[in-house]
Amino acid sequence: MAAIENDWLIPFNEEFKKPYYKSLYMKVKEEYNTKAVYPPSDEIFTAFNLTPLSEVKVLILGQDPYHEPGQAHGLSFSVKPGIQTPPSLVNIYKELQDDLGLYIPNNGYLTKWASQGVLMLNTVLTVRAHQANSHKGIGWEEFTDAAIKALNEQDRPIVYMLWGAPAGRKQEMLNNKKQLVLTAPHPSPLSAYRGFFGCKHFSKCNEFLRNNGIDEIDWQIEDI
Repeated sequence: MAAIENDWLIPFNEEFKKPYYKSLYMKVKEEYNTKAVYPPSDEIFTAFNLTPLSEVKVLILGQDPYHEPGQAHGLSFSVKPGIQTPPSLVNIYKELQDDLGLYIPNNGYLTKWASQGVLMLNTVLTVRAHQANSHKGIGWEEFTDAAIKALNEQDRPIVYMLWGAPAGRKQEMLNNKKQLVLTAPHPSPLSAYRGFFGCKHFSKCNEFLRNNGIDEIDWQIEDI
């Protein structure tokens, strides 16, 4: 697995020593050696490496990586240039258009958000090809919970966007009065019409950042 090379090592060094992580590491290694697994092993921790702990302004929490070839690259909801924009991200773009008047880009590459302090995290960081949720319950949830706990302990404003039931359950971990927690149904076509559309999370996020003297996120992903 790829290494984490920034200040996320401070909270994670304790996790790496725990029995569950040793078991998780061995399981993931075996899966990559014997199955088709996404994202590529050197991109498992991309979200952490692109957005250091000290720079996180926003957490967008997904479930697990995309499970079709070429899609997942370590950022929740994002796909690399040249890959068709997945339906959930299409709906995120629709909400951005309605909420902030942004145009819908021709790609789903979200590294621009990550470089501005948006941690694009999934609760589970790997998946077998064509099998959604196939790595649920092998230990990733405990690891990503440690990341959420570290954010909750930061003595500064952070915005959480928790979309869908699994992400929404993390709300009980978040009790920092300086931080803002936003919840909505998942942007998937199965649930977006139950309240993701119209949630206005992006404008609410930027208003909160602005009111706390923090640079807003430029949410516009440009055409390639």
